[in-house]
Amino acid sequence: MKPASIGNAAACGICHSFSADGRCIALLKVLMSNACVYDCNYCVNRKSNDIQRATFEPHELAELMIQFYRRNYIEGLFLSSAVIRNPDYTSEKMIEVLSVIRNEYRFRGYIHVKAIPGTDERLLTALGLLADRMSINLELPSHDSLKLLAPDKSRESILKPMGMITEGIKENRTDLVKYRKTPKFVPAGQSTQMIVGATPETDYQIINLSAALYKKYEMKRVFYSAYIPVLEDTKLPAIDSKPQLLREHRLYQADWLLRFYKFDATELLDEKNPNFNLLIDPKCNWALNHYDYFPVEVNKAAYETLLRVPGLGVIGAKKILKARRSGSLDFPDLKKMGIVLKRAQYFITCRGKTVLGIRYDPEAVLRGLLSEQSWELAGPPMDQLSLFDNANQLESGIGSGMSTSTREDLVKCLTGQM
Repeated sequence: MKPASIGNAAACGICHSFSADGRCIALLKVLMSNACVYDCNYCVNRKSNDIQRATFEPHELAELMIQFYRRNYIEGLFLSSAVIRNPDYTSEKMIEVLSVIRNEYRFRGYIHVKAIPGTDERLLTALGLLADRMSINLELPSHDSLKLLAPDKSRESILKPMGMITEGIKENRTDLVKYRKTPKFVPAGQSTQMIVGATPETDYQIINLSAALYKKYEMKRVFYSAYIPVLEDTKLPAIDSKPQLLREHRLYQADWLLRFYKFDATELLDEKNPNFNLLIDPKCNWALNHYDYFPVEVNKAAYETLLRVPGLGVIGAKKILKARRSGSLDFPDLKKMGIVLKRAQYFITCRGKTVLGIRYDPEAVLRGLLSEQSWELAGPPMDQLSLFDNANQLESGIGSGMSTSTREDLVKCLTGQM
């Protein structure tokens, strides 16, 4: 860990997750063991790395979790593990932990368990009957990357149990309708995670993969983890973590558009523009690339159209639909309703009128959006997400649809040369 920095990529502790109803849940995030027989290049627990190893006994870990719960430190458990001996042996130990927690301590709270790729289906079923959510990490976005950096794992060993869990959840839903006392199998669904930045896949490849996972495996979430070097390896890029963290942020924003805003992955990126614009969020980037779609009239636009306006969310769009039943809306009315116009003002009209001084063309709108996001360009508190370190990175982030002179002016402006 570097001096004057925060966070630790290798440590466990209390993490926070969000439930379906929006509640923030504190979870004990812990490894059953860090003594791994695999040699994944990006992992600090790889077998070839010279670190101290430790493994919990099942009752020991269960007791630790319950004591934390009784002290009100946590509300649930997030259990994972390195691969001890083999996937089946590791899963048996994790089942032991959850059995003690559920049956001996009679804990009925939230448990998320990470399944081990290559585990026997019977053991996965046993885990699924004890946990609320299961996840099997995809790890890397492509077969070639997985083969290069995680040679002990295969795409088949990851996707096969994903499919089994999906089918098990569907069957369990049917059984619960027929038989009220049927044990629940992974009631909170499954999720997965992939590392971003350790390999050369583009955002276009990653977001299309995520869309396919949501469709085929009915994932509740796909998580993105920015690659941050934790050890030296010639197969891994030596990169600054800050742009990677911003890239992770953009992927999460795009993922939100897929899940809640009815966007298709092919709308957000294509092979000609394979990466997200780091200067602005994916929704604004889409809007600027499809500016013939705007401005939209808030008093007439359909719900699906309002959802595509940057700055308008699901709640805001529903508020507008409800309010305009009583009369036509103007900009002051939108402000009274709590609609944030910082971004939306560049893409809407009210009663055919625009905000005073707004020019409705992509270049002017981009300038306005960048000035509104000056805090992000300067760096938020504690330097958590700094955008770019040089002008070349800035140039690569600006949309290709802009004229050369405008792009050059923006680069100079944002790098302090104007």
